[in-house]
Amino acid sequence: MHGMDLDAPALSLNCRGRLLDLTVPVVMGILNLSQNSFFGPSTIAGEKALLEKAEKQLSEGADILDIGAMTSKPGSQYISSEQEWKLLAPALKSLRTQYPDAILSIDTHRSTTAEKCLAEGADIINDITAGEGDPGMFPLLAKRNCPYIMMHMQGTPRTMQKNPQYNDVVLEVLDFFIKKLGMLREMGIKDVVLDPGFGFGKKVSHNYQLLKGLKEFAFLECPVLAGISRKSMINKVLGTSPADALNGTTALHMVALSGGAHILRVHDVKEAVQCVQLFEAIKNADHDSSE
Repeated sequence: MHGMDLDAPALSLNCRGRLLDLTVPVVMGILNLSQNSFFGPSTIAGEKALLEKAEKQLSEGADILDIGAMTSKPGSQYISSEQEWKLLAPALKSLRTQYPDAILSIDTHRSTTAEKCLAEGADIINDITAGEGDPGMFPLLAKRNCPYIMMHMQGTPRTMQKNPQYNDVVLEVLDFFIKKLGMLREMGIKDVVLDPGFGFGKKVSHNYQLLKGLKEFAFLECPVLAGISRKSMINKVLGTSPADALNGTTALHMVALSGGAHILRVHDVKEAVQCVQLFEAIKNADHDSSE
């Protein structure tokens, strides 16, 4: 049973009829189709590079592939929905053909894009605006009944780092999720993942307060996603750049797992999978006397 609390809700996501079990944390690999990412090496150009990256991430143990066509780095502006679909459509088609069993998540806040992607075989919608970017998103989810990752963000990518303010960041993010979950549950939407939005409208101190308070989100009885990989919350403390932030990323991944994270969204799958394996070894150390 992996030492889990028997009273805890069963944690799984229904991905087009297949259950993704989250009682042991899983890793989501980032497939970045935008050429404007904060971490240059993560960007993918062309079908061959996309399939090679997907193959590598799946072979290293990724349970979910998260495909995005639009950068959301601080200061960035959204591309048009036409540009977004032009990048996503061929990528999704070739991934679905090549890896029919892979669980594919689409990073979009547009309901029209989400609808087209679900029709092409996407499993999960990952929305950085939690429905605020498009009033059509929640009705679409109710119609399609797919898992939904909703993220907290103060402002938009263009404005979010201009001086974000909170009295109590953990409490305010929790309140935000409680309101959104109320709306989603009323519409019959069951499989919801919460992403506190590290680096999205948060100062460095806010990010660490959220990480420290991650356990507080457990009472909402939803899986929690941590997207920390190579972000400025690491680089501003260590004086590193995104390119040399893997060690810091791994250190914070262990903290996120200890705080109850169920999904790690990462650029580096192998290292995150190893982190989960070590976390599980610690968690189960008192349940197994054998070597």
